[in-house]
Amino acid sequence: MSHGLKRQRQLPGGAATQLYRLRNIGRLVPFKQRMIKAGLFPLKSTGISVLQVNIGRVCNLSCRHCHVEAGPDRTELMSRETILSCLEALAGADIPVLDITGGAPELNPHLPWLIEEAARLGRRVMVRTNLTVLDADEFAHLAEFYAFHRVEVVASLPYYLEKNTDRLRGRGVFEVSVKVLRRLNRLGYGRENRLQLNLVYNPGGAFLPPGQHAIEQEFRRELLRRYGIVFNRLFTITNVPVGRFLDFLQASGNLERYMERLAGLFNPAAAARVMCRDQVSVGWDGRLYDCDFNQMLGLTCSPEAPGRISEFDRAALQNRRIVMENHCYACTAGAGSSCGGALAGGGKA
Repeated sequence: MSHGLKRQRQLPGGAATQLYRLRNIGRLVPFKQRMIKAGLFPLKSTGISVLQVNIGRVCNLSCRHCHVEAGPDRTELMSRETILSCLEALAGADIPVLDITGGAPELNPHLPWLIEEAARLGRRVMVRTNLTVLDADEFAHLAEFYAFHRVEVVASLPYYLEKNTDRLRGRGVFEVSVKVLRRLNRLGYGRENRLQLNLVYNPGGAFLPPGQHAIEQEFRRELLRRYGIVFNRLFTITNVPVGRFLDFLQASGNLERYMERLAGLFNPAAAARVMCRDQVSVGWDGRLYDCDFNQMLGLTCSPEAPGRISEFDRAALQNRRIVMENHCYACTAGAGSSCGGALAGGGKA
């Protein structure tokens, strides 16, 4: 039995079920076939400029669209030993960016140490936060800590109106988010070049986000007018059919329609620039993936690449084949989607 088959058989039950759903959608043309037709298969890594580290699935929220299926009842947290392996990979390779995500990264007690050590290595450090966790007494000090270490804050904010945000994230979330954003502004975030505050927008349902520039201008105008909040950039991310969002699509009868919509907007220009080509994603247990979405489906890096961060090998990883499935249509539809927002001009293939 090949190593690749062993990895496949070790998929968690939930991930295996979600993969089955994605592979068996009506008349959907498999993503691999679209990539072959576009002359982009096999898709290969172009290098490693980002090490994205998911340090746990524990979160203080249980958002309806969360692909990680994070929440207060989760227990998965990255150990100090695994974080040390991440730092050793950063130190031994010229990877300029450390992108820390979760769950709520703040709920991992080793987060400050990871940030301090990565900053000491001269790396650009990003933390993806839900904002509300920074209002809790136990974690409120982290806002100042982020500012001191010049951490780039990437904050999820579904919308600039209370009703829309609370519908996705829970009652009272928007009010607390505004409070924390104002505090970050007072610390200099969004106002000083050295303190970057970027927002992330996901659609509230089974549709694609609007043009990134247009909605960024709308957010900028409304957040300033209504709440006096400023920020640097807004990233639009298409909802990927993984985790709770896939469950929502299935339960609402929208899965086939949504996937056909994404496939109909397949954009080869976006497909050529997908984020997995220049990053490696590390799971909470140290396993390696091409992206955070593959991570949630249990799709580890291709067999020719190392399987764990403790076995990090830059040469093998930056020449690996990218593992793709039908959920990849989300990152390649229209203007494309990534953890850093849109990828290319829109258009239907």
